[in-house]
Amino acid sequence: MGKSSSRFIIQATGKGGETYYTSCQCKNELKKWMADHQDKLLLNEVRVTDNRKNPLLKLFSF
Repeated sequence: MGKSSSRFIIQATGKGGETYYTSCQCKNELKKWMADHQDKLLLNEVRVTDNRKNPLLKLFSF
């Protein structure tokens, strides 16, 4: 995956087996998207990637 101008990348799995892949510019947009789709998502299958996170912190985060 190449560089993206979006800050947050969201990968999630829905309750019906759907796959969600979207991006958000700011934390408020991320929170709004999560609130709008919360009833459709398996919350333990949601991955949010912060593209502006320090590379050393990415190495040690799980």
